[in-house]
Amino acid sequence: MRIGTILGHGRPFHELASEAADYESAGLDSATLGEAYSFDAVSQLGYLAARTSRIELATGILALDARTPATLAMTAAGLDYVSEGRFRLGIGASGPQVVEGFHGAPFGGAVGKTRETIEICRTVWRREPLRHRGRHYNVPLPADRGTGLGKPLKLINHLVRPDIPISIAALGDQMVELTAELAQGWEPIFFHPEKMHEVWGEALQRGSAKRDPALDELNIIVRLPFAIVEDTAPWLDRARPQLALYIGGMGRGNATSTTRWRAVTDSPTRRRRSRICSWPDVMPKPRPRFPTNSSAPPRSSARRPTSRNASRCWTNSVSDCSTSYRWHPSTPSGSLRSKPFAP
Repeated sequence: MRIGTILGHGRPFHELASEAADYESAGLDSATLGEAYSFDAVSQLGYLAARTSRIELATGILALDARTPATLAMTAAGLDYVSEGRFRLGIGASGPQVVEGFHGAPFGGAVGKTRETIEICRTVWRREPLRHRGRHYNVPLPADRGTGLGKPLKLINHLVRPDIPISIAALGDQMVELTAELAQGWEPIFFHPEKMHEVWGEALQRGSAKRDPALDELNIIVRLPFAIVEDTAPWLDRARPQLALYIGGMGRGNATSTTRWRAVTDSPTRRRRSRICSWPDVMPKPRPRFPTNSSAPPRSSARRPTSRNASRCWTNSVSDCSTSYRWHPSTPSGSLRSKPFAP
């Protein structure tokens, strides 16, 4: 199992970069940065590449409709170049509020767009002249839609590696199946390993049956809030707003996500916890940034970790954490196994 962290938004980035470097010295394996409609993740990861030397750097995620597939391919190749082969491209559909409300693009066709984007990226990374005819993307642009002067081009630069790993944020059956077929990594949000086979087992098996053996086993990337405290109640309260946002507030395009979450939480051991998903219980009540009955200091006064005190610092502040497993389809139900980190 690998341990990573998800970098947040709002704090000065040089502070986050310094902490990431200290965590790297303490054994951290990866650092992931999302985007949504904040500052772009790419420029910040480029800065982080210069401040670190070993950890994997990843996007979690870049929305498919925010960039053309060729731009995604160039961006991933550039980040892999400046990080000397440490980058992972995390992509996903995002949601209609971000795609249509911020990028002005129609939301939909996620499965087809993802498949075509991966095909285009890997063609670019192989430095082959880019020719693609698909339902969603056509490169070069057909003559009747432009000047007719476009011609197939290949990437000018030689890459650090032609097989930059791709991970996909996926919850629906078709997208999970596609992920198991084509991607190196899968990023399911709000993931409980003990319910994986019940909810996604068939989709994973179908995708694994079509998987190219050269891709190796599917890497499962799980993110979760993490804190070491005596009293868990106030920290569970801190998880409610994000759950409510993703499950109840991301627009009707996330109906599948809501259904999946209910399936995962429908067990005696999970029903009590699933109450934190209740939208009316969450949004009208502002939550303090740090629970008042916790011993954790405000983040602004917490000690910045060094290689000497990083583990101690993790025990007195909350952090987003990610872990990494591998999916093994060798049995009818599949299995999970920890994966050692290899930069």
